[in-house]
Amino acid sequence: MEQQLINLLMFIIPALITGAIAFLFFREFVENENRRREFLIQKDLQKDSLPMRLQAYERLSLFLERIKPAKLLVRVIPTSSNKEDYESLLIANIEQEFDHNLAQQIYVTDKCWSISSTAKNATIQMIRKATLSDKVDSSDKLREVILTDMIDKRAPSDAALSFIKDEVSDLW
Repeated sequence: MEQQLINLLMFIIPALITGAIAFLFFREFVENENRRREFLIQKDLQKDSLPMRLQAYERLSLFLERIKPAKLLVRVIPTSSNKEDYESLLIANIEQEFDHNLAQQIYVTDKCWSISSTAKNATIQMIRKATLSDKVDSSDKLREVILTDMIDKRAPSDAALSFIKDEVSDLW
């Protein structure tokens, strides 16, 4: 009886070891296949989404270029000599441009969208601040003050544009 138990153990132990090794190899194989499948799916998704992401960055870049004060003031001509009316017209133009590009936030990073929004708000604040200046009494004077201020410093959208360029270069 004892001999039969030893013989039985001599057959069971190698079978258990072989079974355990086979199980570990099979589990590793399945995990590798799952990772490979996920990689291929991710690669296909990226191939499809990359052009859309690049287009979103392009549109945000265009938005930031269009709200640069020097370009905005050339494009948006005052309709009257009233500085408040011109301020409202400039801000409405910026807000309209921004609203037109709201969907781009889906394709860019949160940080990129936040920086672009901050550039928009800083540009609006710069226009409002210039309107409050004692030197400004007409829409033409408002244009002059804003352009003079821009000679000494960079436009708020310049930093956002630099960030976009860095982020796009990281996509490759």
